[in-house]
Parts: sequence; structure tokens; C-alpha cells
Amino acid sequence: MNVSLVSLWLPILLSAIVVFFASSVMHAVLTYHNKDWRKLPDEESARSLLQGLDLGQYFVPHAADAKERASEEWMQKYREGPAVMVTVTPHGDVKMMRQMTQWFGYCIVMSLFIACLASVALTPGAAYMEVFRLVGIGAFLGYAGSAAIGSIWFGYTWSKTSKDLIDGLVYALITAGFFGWLWP
Repeated sequence: MNVSLVSLWLPILLSAIVVFFASSVMHAVLTYHNKDWRKLPDEESARSLLQGLDLGQYFVPHAADAKERASEEWMQKYREGPAVMVTVTPHGDVKMMRQMTQWFGYCIVMSLFIACLASVALTPGAAYMEVFRLVGIGAFLGYAGSAAIGSIWFGYTWSKTSKDLIDGLVYALITAGFFGWLWP
């Protein structure tokens, strides 16, 4: 017999709320992520150069396709460097509410998917540790499973990725704790 998703509304909601607040504390109070991004040596020149770019991701040297990346001209530029990935985000007044709302929505969706997984894998009355283990693994995969991709493909430092993995572990433990505690 499966557990209904409706019966999991409380752990879904509480785990998302507590993960949201825990992440706020981890980023705003503990500040160990502050060194994830470094300042450019001549920031003002870079700002002038990038002024006018549309929102999106850019790569230097750019190649439109695999054929262009195979050209000797492109490979020479890449060897000489620098190879740069730039993400242009909206500018103007700092409006954290949009990102915070999206993050909270992600936490809710994450808890909902984890509830879906647990509801088909576990039965009513499952032991706390059984729920904790399954939900913890699912939550860790959801919150941190793709963290290494940034270091593998996009040049993020492994120290940043390590911190993201630690964050994901904390979020997973919180989520697993609530589901284990409130499992029907």
C-alpha cells in the first residue's frame, strides 16, 4: 500500500520552509560562499567592455559549432587564452525578492518530488531511519546532484563545488528529518 501525497503535505511544506531559512542563514550569516567569486583586476574596464550585452551566457573565444571549434584559428585562440564564460544577469536595483521566490518555489518542488519518490517506495508506518535514508538520498541528489557539473564543464573552483555539496547535504538532512518525523 502506497502513502498518498496528500498525507505528506506537512513534511513537504515544513521541509521546504526550513531549507529556505537554513539556506538564508548559510549564505547571509555564515558567509563562507563570499569567496566563490573573485574580483576582476580592472573591473571598470571590464564593465565598460560588457556594457550593452543582452542577458545570457557568452563564451570567449566563441565558436558557433563543432566545425568551427575544430578550426586551427579557434584552437589557437583557445590555447592562447583567456577562455572566458560570462553570464549577464538583469541589472538595476537589487531585487532579491524574485530570486528568493524562485528559490522557495524550487524548495517546494524539490520536497514534492521527494514525497513522490518516498510515497511509492515506502509504506505507511515505515521506520524513521528507513524514511530518513531514502528521503535523504533523494534530497541530496536533488539539491546537490548536479553541483560537480559546474566544475567539470564551466570552470567553477572545486572549493565552490565542495561548499555547494555541503549545502546540499544540510538541505537533505533537514528534508529527511522532517519526512522521517512526520511520516504517516
